[in-house]
Amino acid sequence: MKFPYVSYLRVFEPLDVFDDEQQLLIMSQRGRGRDVTENLDRGDSLRRITRTVSDPFPHSSEDLIRVLHYPTSDGITAPRYCPNQLAVRSTLAAESLSSSLRDPLLGLLVPEAARDAQQSRLDPDNFVESLAKLHTRSSTWGIPFGWFVLFREDDHTERVETDHTLQTVRLAAPVPQCIDRARYAAASLAVAAPGLDLLEELTELIEWLETFTADAIVELDYGRVAELVYPDESPSDVHAGIESLADGDMTGAAAAYRRLAGRWIKIRQLARAS
Repeated sequence: MKFPYVSYLRVFEPLDVFDDEQQLLIMSQRGRGRDVTENLDRGDSLRRITRTVSDPFPHSSEDLIRVLHYPTSDGITAPRYCPNQLAVRSTLAAESLSSSLRDPLLGLLVPEAARDAQQSRLDPDNFVESLAKLHTRSSTWGIPFGWFVLFREDDHTERVETDHTLQTVRLAAPVPQCIDRARYAAASLAVAAPGLDLLEELTELIEWLETFTADAIVELDYGRVAELVYPDESPSDVHAGIESLADGDMTGAAAAYRRLAGRWIKIRQLARAS
């Protein structure tokens, strides 16, 4: 089965940031390889969408934990952890659908009985706590340009291949570094192009990243879209476009945007064709 192209922006934090219950869950999963975790996640997703009765929500109470071994300046890898928070994220996705779709289509995709059952499974306190600190953002059929602001092409990069087929590419950088990059870009846009949607997107990203500890690591996981765009110069093009705008170089900014649009338009065309 072919899944949609979904990319993720995740934040991984040290063990001591999490509460006792989460730490126990992390300890039970910390030795599992990342590839195994991704396969478990895809398998769970497939089982949910192929249920006899339409119900896209997770029923298991145990969350998946992803582990990132990020290299420090002294060459030692320090583990960081990202809870999947699937129950909360699926609830938010259903709410988003309910605001954009109407019955009978909404009822077919997310039946009211399934939504009611999901609400009964959620612990209100845990839901509010997770909502205040979501570790994962996702994007289907393309990567928001604002995400590229957080990274440079020389950041820590991991290529994941299976049988010589590129599965994903993951960029990673410390949270403080990502915040500084986003602040600089936002400040430049506020002066040069205050009407751009990218400025609002960066402001929201900064507010989100500021909820995490300074020891956290941000990861951009391209997902399967990597096979269509990698090697990818999008981070460089985004930064070049912002620098050109700040310098008043409209020609340079337009050229950077054309490169970006030309690279990602084919992905969005796939979304409309699917």
